[in-house]
Amino acid sequence: MVKKLKLEELNRIDVEEFKKTEKISVVVVLDNIRSMHNVGAAFRSADAFVMEKIVLCGITPQPPHREINKSAIGATESVDWEYKKEIKNALEDLKNEGYQIVAIEQTTESISLNKFDIKKGKYAVILGNEVEGVSEEALPFCDFFIEIPQSGTKHSLNVSVCAGIVMWEFYKNLKNF
Repeated sequence: MVKKLKLEELNRIDVEEFKKTEKISVVVVLDNIRSMHNVGAAFRSADAFVMEKIVLCGITPQPPHREINKSAIGATESVDWEYKKEIKNALEDLKNEGYQIVAIEQTTESISLNKFDIKKGKYAVILGNEVEGVSEEALPFCDFFIEIPQSGTKHSLNVSVCAGIVMWEFYKNLKNF
């Protein structure tokens, strides 16, 4: 008979152990995200898939905040993060540190996520504003543009859903199981 596991049976690590855990070389860049719930959800997915850190840019709200923590449920304590007002400064720094910049955006140069060849390396993945997408200022810094294939009537996904899908894809390709 199937039984649900209790929290203590999941054998999850604590924040201190998470900080010591080897991360995959992916930095998540949140570009002018409005919703604190989307920010919190990105933190939670970044924790689940051991992302290196999150960079919050522009109008993106910053922890600590009750509304962020509603969906982060403590992940703002485990996942490293920083704030940069100007996305161009954040992306210049990441480029200088050897990261390939990947925008999750529908463009004339977009590659479908399922066709993007994720190899060992350092990546910075940009998730854009809920209405405007990735900012125009960010586009010249991008090495790749990825879009998530969709077959329905809508042309986009919620930022938090998109973040989870993309982080999972990088995790499953870069994590040594």
